[in-house]
Amino acid sequence: MGSSHGPWDAATEHFSVDVPPWRVASLAPHLTETLLDLDLGDRLIAVTDACAAPAMGVQSWVRIGGARQPDIDAIVALGPDLVLLSTDENRQQDADALRSAGLSVWVIGPRTVFDTLNLLWDLMRVFDHAVMVPRVRELERAAEYTEAAAAGTTPVRVFAPLVRGDWTTFNRETYAHDVLRVCGGRNVFGDRAARYPTVTSAEVEDAQPDVVLLPDDPVLFSEADIDIIRALDIPAAAHDRFYRLDHTLLTWQGTRLAFALRDLPPLLVGDGE
Repeated sequence: MGSSHGPWDAATEHFSVDVPPWRVASLAPHLTETLLDLDLGDRLIAVTDACAAPAMGVQSWVRIGGARQPDIDAIVALGPDLVLLSTDENRQQDADALRSAGLSVWVIGPRTVFDTLNLLWDLMRVFDHAVMVPRVRELERAAEYTEAAAAGTTPVRVFAPLVRGDWTTFNRETYAHDVLRVCGGRNVFGDRAARYPTVTSAEVEDAQPDVVLLPDDPVLFSEADIDIIRALDIPAAAHDRFYRLDHTLLTWQGTRLAFALRDLPPLLVGDGE
């Protein structure tokens, strides 16, 4: 979850270059994964400590700290052609520091599935590397099919807490909300004013979710946490529809969308009201 508000939370900013970048620093794991999936891994020279290397390993990558505590001096010293940042994973102050050092910075933060597909096209355009066009077209078709299938049914009411206790969740201004929509779910707290609202157990009960999704990050919910929700008078408890979930299906904008379109719809079938 991003902690800032305002322009930093805006969708992916328009970006163009005169010369395609060949030396890139990625400050978010989902952006690193997306470049690898688009056959652009050889452009990466620096990634965060949390970014996974492909199966074969990439010895030439420099690790430059965490997404929220990157080593700015190390990045500047590398002199990348481009630094990729995420509005959800990174801090605006780090983007500002990198720009002040004269580096080219692209801040990425799509809020919808449509924006995410456009991002994939933009990446291939900026990098002038169209080899994955067929794969992105296939992903686009899968999204259109999934959305059309969902439109023909009554959405299943979904509650997806991110933090335990007084439960933190997300509203309609987030990518997670739109992924649920496309896959057949209706976020029961989508209309809240705060992007990441905090709700009580009583409010969850009033919302009557059919399904409760439990992402594994930023916290891993214990059985005791789940029992608190399970004790509520809600359809999800009556029908035991509680699903632990890889958080990347809801929060990683990029090529991870393919897994969300595959794995989420089966969890969201049923009769919503």
